[in-house]
Amino acid sequence: MTDSKNNKLTKINAVRGMNDLLPADAQAWQHLDHVLQDLTRAYGYEYLRTPIVEMTAVFQRGVGEATDIVEKEMYSFEDRLNGEQLTLRPEGTAAIVRAVIENNLIYEGPKRLWYTGPMFRHERPQRGRYRQFHQFGIEALGFAGPDIDAEIILMGQRLWDELGLKGVRLEINSLGQADERAQHRAALVTYFEQHQDNLDEDSQRRLLTNPLRILDSKNPEMQALIEGAPKLLDFLGEASLKHFAAVQDLLKANNIPCKINPRLVRGLDYYNLTVFEWVTDELGAQGTIAGGGRYDPLIERMGGKAAPACGWAMGMERVLELMKVSGSLPESTPQCDVYMLHQGGETLKAALVIAERLRNAGIDTILFCPPDGESASFKSQMKKADASGAAYALIIGPDELNKNEAQLKDLRGSGEQQAVALEQAVEAVINALVGSSE
Repeated sequence: MTDSKNNKLTKINAVRGMNDLLPADAQAWQHLDHVLQDLTRAYGYEYLRTPIVEMTAVFQRGVGEATDIVEKEMYSFEDRLNGEQLTLRPEGTAAIVRAVIENNLIYEGPKRLWYTGPMFRHERPQRGRYRQFHQFGIEALGFAGPDIDAEIILMGQRLWDELGLKGVRLEINSLGQADERAQHRAALVTYFEQHQDNLDEDSQRRLLTNPLRILDSKNPEMQALIEGAPKLLDFLGEASLKHFAAVQDLLKANNIPCKINPRLVRGLDYYNLTVFEWVTDELGAQGTIAGGGRYDPLIERMGGKAAPACGWAMGMERVLELMKVSGSLPESTPQCDVYMLHQGGETLKAALVIAERLRNAGIDTILFCPPDGESASFKSQMKKADASGAAYALIIGPDELNKNEAQLKDLRGSGEQQAVALEQAVEAVINALVGSSE
C-alpha cells in the first residue's frame, strides 16, 4: 500500500477484531491447551479437526436460517474458481456433525469428540468478542440419556476448578421437543403481538422469524416484558420433564449447584431438551463464557441417520480473560535452562557444538546470536542471559577455548562460576540442574 502524497509505503495493520498471539501471551494459551487435553483424555474424548472453510449450506442448515449468525455475522463468499458458496466457520458443532456424517463415524456406535480452533463472525469487536476468536468444544454423539448431559456439564465444572476460576455459575433450562416448542411458540407470538409497540427493532424482526430468541434479548428495556412472557417449562410433556429432572438429580448427586433459568434458550436452532450456560459477572456484558446442550434433531437435519447428540463450547479468549481477573494465570517460566555465551569465530563453533549436545540431552539451550552479526561483550551477553530466565550460563571465550574448557555460571542461586572441561560440559550442566532442583 502506497501513500499517494509522498510515495511512501504505509504500514499494513491486522484486520480489526482479528488479533495476533504475541510471545508474551503464548504461555497462557499453551497452559490452557494442556489443561484441555488432560480434561478430554480423562473423560475419553477423541480429537477431531475440521477445515476452517465449509460449504455455506453447512451453517445455513445446521445453525438455522433465522439465527443472527446466518443472517448477519457469517463471512461468506463465492469461490472464484468453481462458483461454490463458502463460509469461514462461525461455530464448531455444525462442522463436526458434517464430518461425522461424511465419514460414518457413529456407524459402529456412539462417539465422544472434542475440537479447538479459530471461528469467524462479522460483528463489532469489543472486550471478549472478536471477529476471529477461538473455541474449545466437546460433542457426544449417539447418546440419548440424561447421563451424558450430566457428564458434559461435570466436565465443564472440572475445567473451571482446574483453571482456578472464581464466580462461574451454571444456569440450565429445558427446551423440550419440537411439538412442545411449537405450542410455546404460538403462545409467545400471541403474547408479544399484544405488546408489539414495546418491542425493540431486533425483537420485531425475531417475532416473524424466531420468537424464542426474543427471550434471549439483553436489552434492559425489554426485561420486564420478557419476564411476563409464557414459560416453556409450562408446555413440556412428561418425557421432557422426566429427562430434565434426571439431569438435575445427577448434578445434585455430584454437588454441582445450578440455577434453572426459564429464559435460557441459546442462540442456535438445533437445540432441544437440556440447554445450559456458565456465566460470570466479572467480564461485563460478555458474561457467558461457555454454553451448550442437547441437539438431537441436528444429525438428521444435516442429512445423516437420526441420532441423539449433545455438547458445549467455550470462548477461549473469554476464559483467559477470566483467568486473568481471577489471578489464576500461570507464572511465566524461563525460556531455557542454559544460555550459551561466546566471542565469535572459533568460540562460536565450539559453543554451537556444545549447544547441540545439550539439546540432545534434553536441555533447553539458547545460543547468543548478535543482532548485527558482530560479536558483543560478555557484559551485554550476560544481561540477555539473565533476562532469558536461564538457570545457568555457559561461557566460551578465547581464553577458555585455549584451555579446552568453559565457564559455568549459576544465574539463579549462588552466582558462583566454575571452569569445566568442554568434553564434560554437558555432564556438568546436567549435574548442576539436578542439584539446583533438589
